[in-house]
Amino acid sequence: MEKKQAVFAGTWYPGTARECEAAILQFLKEGQGRLSGDFVGGIVPHAGWYFSGSIAARVIASLAPEQKDPRAVDTIVLFGAHMHRQSEPFIMTQGWIETPFGDIEVDEELVKNIAKGVSIRQRSPNRFPDENTLELQYPFIRYFFPKAKIVVAGVAPSSFAAIIGGMAVAEAERLGRNIRVIGSSDMTHYGPDFGFTPAGLGEKSVEWVTGENDKNAIAAMEKMDEAGIIAQGRDHKNMCCAGAVAAAIAACKKQGAVKAIALDYATSFERSRSDSFVGYAGIVYARS
Repeated sequence: MEKKQAVFAGTWYPGTARECEAAILQFLKEGQGRLSGDFVGGIVPHAGWYFSGSIAARVIASLAPEQKDPRAVDTIVLFGAHMHRQSEPFIMTQGWIETPFGDIEVDEELVKNIAKGVSIRQRSPNRFPDENTLELQYPFIRYFFPKAKIVVAGVAPSSFAAIIGGMAVAEAERLGRNIRVIGSSDMTHYGPDFGFTPAGLGEKSVEWVTGENDKNAIAAMEKMDEAGIIAQGRDHKNMCCAGAVAAAIAACKKQGAVKAIALDYATSFERSRSDSFVGYAGIVYARS
């Protein structure tokens, strides 16, 4: 059976289980631990763990069932990938995904059912893109959901994203799967390195990103507005993976989510002061 090899381990995140666990425990301590609630999904950032790992860890930890919940999570559905509006969505078909904590099995049956219902390119692990948007979440998923399988897909920022998200939930329900959904996206990529400087440079640019550009994107995510999310990412460049976000939110809504909770927000500027920086947000979606 094919295995998707890790390519960012040891650089973007620690390369061993012991180092990863130490980082995760420190992340949860810094972020005041997981949030309790009936959460069905969330949005996470995907920069190197040094910059945004604490936000991603807290979101994914909050999705894990509490001890009093008797039903285990069967499958994690992860949406991500840097894509243009006309890009073809893709999904991993079968096999395993490597992490420092051990391999994650692809939920082949659920993938097949999803692929029957929507037009999506099927890729084997050996032909699956090396995407930091996806790989940086795998160790968190394996750590907090050690027995869960995974569905992992790249979704373009178009109206089709919500269809894919909804189909994933519909087919999971048909198979009796208990799932959690994760959308992976960073926020505004600002500065000369990214060719995007509408508010100039320095402190005033950070204020504009945090107080306006990213704030508007987060507002769309809190409203669970898929079309608004796609428009924000397209028109304001404040989500690098708006398709993944829209797909995840559509899936959360189909599972009954009615409320969004913004857990954390930060920028890389806080870690490394530079004219070029990136925003990160963590959000969870609850049924009540």
